[in-house]
Amino acid sequence: MSTSTQFKGLWAVILGGSSGFGLATVEKLVAQGMNVAVLYRETSVTEKQLLAHFAKIAVESQVRILPYNVNALSNEARKDVAGKFQAEGIGKGSVKLLLHSIARGNLKPLTGEDALTTEDIQFTTYAMSNSLLDWTRELLAAGLFHADTRVIGLTSEGAHKYWEGYAAVSLAKASLESLAKYMAVEFAPYGIKTNIIQAGITPTTSLKMIPGSDKLIEIGNSRNPLGRITQPGDVAKVVYLLTTDDAFWVNGALIHVDGGEHCR
Repeated sequence: MSTSTQFKGLWAVILGGSSGFGLATVEKLVAQGMNVAVLYRETSVTEKQLLAHFAKIAVESQVRILPYNVNALSNEARKDVAGKFQAEGIGKGSVKLLLHSIARGNLKPLTGEDALTTEDIQFTTYAMSNSLLDWTRELLAAGLFHADTRVIGLTSEGAHKYWEGYAAVSLAKASLESLAKYMAVEFAPYGIKTNIIQAGITPTTSLKMIPGSDKLIEIGNSRNPLGRITQPGDVAKVVYLLTTDDAFWVNGALIHVDGGEHCR
């Protein structure tokens, strides 16, 4: 049962909340007394288990979790879900956090028969970067954002160095980092603080889809000063910290959450 009152009546909107960083953040914020609207894409089989988990932690923490199994990259779905928020109890000025944790894209080389196409790059960039801007604009226009809102995106070291098959995602993550700087300035008058978290190598479902991910995990374990790789819960804790009132003055930052892995 949650005993915290700092988030009473407030909401988080998590884009991509069925696994990895998104799910860990749902669990962390719910435990702190925050209501959560979660968007994800799952089959009916996998969703059944997910919904049971959501129901359990919501009851334990005495908060609400609104699940939406929709394509968060669709303009129609975005407008439809945003329109439903108020009808389902998300009041104006009550969304404290928008977390972008969508991991959808193409993992292909730049050359060869299965090389990236322009469409592959455009899709990946929209999914993992530009869609954050559209969601921010949508919720702002609906008047749902709190007077002191946090918008957080997730990047990776692969935005700055070579990982096999990661070109389209690297482009998207680099784009996201630049986008966040502009959002930090241009959305600041609305009380919105925009920040990016660069997690260390983390054994998520998305990472395991990258060619050579086992090697990345091995390298992460060996080079991390704290002797282990990052876990989704490590990142969720920092998302929580950035959502608190004490993080009011953090805006436009790229925060490493990797135990010092980036230092080597």
